[in-house]
Amino acid sequence: MGCGNGTVVTEFVLLGFSGFESLQVPLFCGVIYLVTLLGNSLIILLTLADPALHLLMYFFLRHFSMVEILYTTTIVPRMLVDLLSSCPTIPPASCFTQLYFFALFGIAECCLLTVMADRYAAICWPLHYTTLMNWGACVSMVGASYLMGIITGTTHSICIFTLPFYGANTIHHFLCDILPVLRLASASTFWGEVGNLAVTIAFIVTPFLLIMASYACILITIFGVATSQGRQKILSTCSSHLFVVMLFFGTGTVAYRRPWSDASQDMDQILAFFYTVVTPMFNPFVHTLRNKEVTGAMRRLVKRHLWSL
Repeated sequence: MGCGNGTVVTEFVLLGFSGFESLQVPLFCGVIYLVTLLGNSLIILLTLADPALHLLMYFFLRHFSMVEILYTTTIVPRMLVDLLSSCPTIPPASCFTQLYFFALFGIAECCLLTVMADRYAAICWPLHYTTLMNWGACVSMVGASYLMGIITGTTHSICIFTLPFYGANTIHHFLCDILPVLRLASASTFWGEVGNLAVTIAFIVTPFLLIMASYACILITIFGVATSQGRQKILSTCSSHLFVVMLFFGTGTVAYRRPWSDASQDMDQILAFFYTVVTPMFNPFVHTLRNKEVTGAMRRLVKRHLWSL
């Protein structure tokens, strides 16, 4: 462990939620993680097994659920182990790996949430929707989402971990996030911070503003719908996606645009906990409980297995 100014860091200390020594905290996080795994796995199973869900919107939802599982698995199991440890340490190689996959799946999720805003095309340009959102275009958009994640994760991880680390080795976070690790580097972090700002603007702030603008256009279109039943149907279609967008992009934008200081570290961790742990748990609920097609597929799947017993 690096102690002096000239000592090379051989391991990092993840300070995280070290102030919470009760077993209730890891139990709470473990339950959230289990619900996230089961709920998102159910969505993947239903969208694959039921022919009625072999539609473009469920194709996006299936990949989104898969990314949610991988995203939380990158963070939560390690966090649970650290919560139960008296001295949570992580080797630089493991920190590099976690940061890489955290950035990869985080950026992929941002991109998928953006392309899932296809409701704008469906509601505002209904006659052109099938032309714009064909299977080839949707597969390309999903592939591009993963590609952006790979490029961003690779660039950030290599740029940060090629910097020297001497002396200080305490990461004031529950995971190897970009800025907390970057702050420990012993060389200039200017270009690393510029890169982080560019990624934040390109993949968090800009998509968030575009999605909000698309929903503003949808609201304008809704006022042109003659019946209240039509308005209600459009609102119910959009509300689940909008809720996930607000929770994920809202907390992410605040966390990555806040000025970094010792006083803000606890708040940064709380915000990070929401967009990395809490939001993936909500995804199955907001996309299934208010969706008649998904709940219908769930009933058909249960009946099918009950009859086979």
